[in-house]
Amino acid sequence: MKYLKSTYYFDFEQEVIQKLITSYQDETISNTEKAIALYNKVRDDWKYDPYTISFSKENFRASTIAQKATGNCVEKSIVLIAVLRAVGIPARLHLGKVKNHIAVERLTEKFGSNELTPHGMVNVFLNNKWLKLSPAFNASLCKKFKVAPLEFDGENNSFLQQYNNQGSLFMEYTDDYGHFEDVPLDFMKRNVKEHYPHIFDTGENITEFKL
Repeated sequence: MKYLKSTYYFDFEQEVIQKLITSYQDETISNTEKAIALYNKVRDDWKYDPYTISFSKENFRASTIAQKATGNCVEKSIVLIAVLRAVGIPARLHLGKVKNHIAVERLTEKFGSNELTPHGMVNVFLNNKWLKLSPAFNASLCKKFKVAPLEFDGENNSFLQQYNNQGSLFMEYTDDYGHFEDVPLDFMKRNVKEHYPHIFDTGENITEFKL
């Protein structure tokens, strides 16, 4: 199955990825249990950081991201896909656009908008169906913004934190770009430049920068 393959980006044969799955290769553990455990690991072991933008192919490899302490939604999704494929669970990247409604001051300052695109999530194939899940927001960040962390039960989609704990609108999806077998870097570059043109007004050929 193509969604089980190792690729340039989902390079799960690398030692750093193999170390991440050491505890999840026991055949007595079901695929559902493995998927839940790996989801929680990626969600919480890398802190969410949307303020680094990169157009470098190397920086979107799972083995590169795995060596960092932080990651944005696409980067964390790439790591989760890599470890899922590494234990034999089909997974693919899904991209969309989201609008945040809480703690948006810095987002608006840096991006000129409270919309983030492309927003990354994961499609995982479990029990004969594709499920959507988003490992972006670590539990400690969710606690800070008073929103429940996304839990994944292996049976239902888990990709949208619509409201915070007080019932206020937290985030919403405003566009869906579909799913991809591999990381569509060219599409992502065009998407970012289209939505945030002011970031690139310098005319310099920048491949990575911190906002």
